[in-house]
Amino acid sequence: MLLLLPPSETKRDGGAVDMPLDLARLSYPALTVPRRSVLAATRALSRNRATMSAALKLGVSQQFEITRNRELRSSPTIAALERYTGVLYDALDVGTLNVSAREFARDHVLIHSALFGLLGADDPIPAYRLSHDSRLPALPLRKLWREHISAVLAASDGVVLDLRSEAYVELGPAPAGPKTAFLRVVSDSADGPRRALNHFNKKGKGQFVRALCEAGIDHQSIDSVLEWSVGAGLRLERKAEGELNLIV
Repeated sequence: MLLLLPPSETKRDGGAVDMPLDLARLSYPALTVPRRSVLAATRALSRNRATMSAALKLGVSQQFEITRNRELRSSPTIAALERYTGVLYDALDVGTLNVSAREFARDHVLIHSALFGLLGADDPIPAYRLSHDSRLPALPLRKLWREHISAVLAASDGVVLDLRSEAYVELGPAPAGPKTAFLRVVSDSADGPRRALNHFNKKGKGQFVRALCEAGIDHQSIDSVLEWSVGAGLRLERKAEGELNLIV
């Protein structure tokens, strides 16, 4: 089973100073070539502060992100699941998982990065700033990543729970099939219809992934996930073929 997460624009500083970025240490070697292309384009763009600020939509207080991108090849690295911060990752709270739950996360959680493509939870990466809608000269991210990411996901024969935002899905859709499901977080409204959430969407996804890691079950079907959710006290339902609703 793969749990496919979106990244976060906010990243934790620090890491192993004696372990700079090494693409050979990242999961999915098939993505090495596009990774090199995006890294080179990002570092080149970072030489011009004004151009990179515009490309990344950075404000005055976010100029440190440019320095991060300039130092991608030399700055400290840390496990991807520990690098990202924000609502989803705060709810997942990887630092407080017990040993078995952390090992499950290592083996089953993937993060879709605009810079690196698909990352394993323990892949060592530096802090950086690049989003799905960032504009790199002559290197459209959707065109670069879409086919590569989809090919990697298609090679998986297990359950794929897609918790990415729709914007990141566009950078590499998971293949349709009985073992793949896109998860939305919704809420019952007072007047009846269920509504998608924003802030609580991310929190709900983080809590859901934490519960899966703590349970430690490598589900072999979407039905198995649905059955497990009942005993776990989660409101998870099949919306349509290939779609699940997590009701919070």
